[in-house]
Amino acid sequence: MANTVFLPSYTIGGDAYKEINKICTPYGKKAVVIGGKTAISKAKQALVDAIQNTDLEIIDFVWYGGDSTYANINALAENPKFQEADMVFAVGGGRAIDTCKTLCDMKNKPVFSFPTIASNCSPVTAVCVIYDDETHAFKELYFPKKSPIHCFINTQIISEAPYNFIWAGIGDALSKQYEAGFSSRGDELDHTNGLGVQISRNCSTQLIKYGLDALNAVKNHKPNHALEQVVSIIIVSTGLVSVLVNNDYNSCLAHSIYYGCTMLKVCEEKHLHGELVSYGVLILLLMDKQEEEFKKVFNFNKSVNLPTCLKDIDINTEADLNTVLDKTMTTNDIVHVPYKITREMIYDAIMQLEQYNKEHK
Repeated sequence: MANTVFLPSYTIGGDAYKEINKICTPYGKKAVVIGGKTAISKAKQALVDAIQNTDLEIIDFVWYGGDSTYANINALAENPKFQEADMVFAVGGGRAIDTCKTLCDMKNKPVFSFPTIASNCSPVTAVCVIYDDETHAFKELYFPKKSPIHCFINTQIISEAPYNFIWAGIGDALSKQYEAGFSSRGDELDHTNGLGVQISRNCSTQLIKYGLDALNAVKNHKPNHALEQVVSIIIVSTGLVSVLVNNDYNSCLAHSIYYGCTMLKVCEEKHLHGELVSYGVLILLLMDKQEEEFKKVFNFNKSVNLPTCLKDIDINTEADLNTVLDKTMTTNDIVHVPYKITREMIYDAIMQLEQYNKEHK
């Protein structure tokens, strides 16, 4: 059976939007920008400036609806401006971009991504997280046929975004090396999966090396070498892994714990995706007895104030923890693993981490 892989392409830098005309024109002349309200306000002038004196025209700026739900996707599909456009410019964070990716896959329309924050690898991946229309808790994953055609990563805009987004992006990206390595352990990997797992092996090392300097750059709203390296890991390296490996290797316990946390209103309202995933990384490493890696990530999390204990993510009762564990155990992410993960193993790792925090205040 033929194996077709669409590799992401991207442009990164403070002047990334200068490439829009050259890259997008072959797909038509009319673009509709769909994204978050704040994201559009931050990118709008740069987008308008970039297509001046070109054949491209932005016919409208449209809010994506506030969450990546099928209700919002269906509403956008009925929007006359979407129907008129030759292509979609997806602007914003993961939920906005996932909404556009799903929409364009369903309606067979070209989509280009323009991340305004570096919080996850959504801008280059062929996977979308869909949330429930009513509860806004995690519903399912949607798999488009391919990634966005091109990703334009404007590091100046990203450096001006709220600090917490790239902070959480680092937390999310920390998981890729450990989840891909753990899920694929013991398997005989074909070329494509092997390439993806190999790329993952440098993610956490680079994030730990450059993370603090990159966060300081965001505090000062001044892109630097460290920021570009970290953004490249968060969006591109982890995205390439997601594209290359099959979904069995794409995520594991750290993301299962995140999905569990979405069942709690306080986690959903007060904590970001990557923030919760970074806590899950510590649980995975402890459960798997990767002691040296655990210490590295724990110390890094402490240095940048990513969560290391239940209190940090507002899980304060046994009942809340049970709610999280109930959902964690239902996810497919912990099915394809080198050994069976039980509820007791996860609980024990959580209690271990609580004790470790007390000993390393």
